[in-house]
Amino acid sequence: MAKEFTHIIDDRVQMIDTSQKNSVTRLAVASGKIILTEDTISKIRSSSIEKGNVLATARVSAIMAVKRTSDTIPMCHPIPITGIDIDFDVNDDSITVRVKVKSVGKTGVEMEALNGVSTALLTIWDMVKSAEKDETGNYPHTKIQDIEVVEKTKSESI
Repeated sequence: MAKEFTHIIDDRVQMIDTSQKNSVTRLAVASGKIILTEDTISKIRSSSIEKGNVLATARVSAIMAVKRTSDTIPMCHPIPITGIDIDFDVNDDSITVRVKVKSVGKTGVEMEALNGVSTALLTIWDMVKSAEKDETGNYPHTKIQDIEVVEKTKSESI
């Protein structure tokens, strides 16, 4: 039996109609990690990265990414974001980014949380490129990994 697709039928691409769904409070939390050298982490902690404050810039980029998710992921609905919270856990050789997104609406916010994490991690990489490059201009130690949804809930709105 052939699988029925919800968003692509033959050559027709469509967004799912959520108009009949009830609005509920939704929350999603995503996280991800960037591996950096200890020297780069030290420079981030001492605010000596030449491009500026790495975590403040990554926080702003995550917020912007969450709000613009439907602009970059074709099947995502534009949704009303009611809250965004970004946390960083800075370790000796990595930074973990955690993005929590809340909405009251008809569809989930996990893609928004994932987009926020991904963009924050990419922003960190961009901010520390000069510190992470080796003598050949490559990034042998730098890695982005473990991007995942760690929590997703929905509950009836009050």
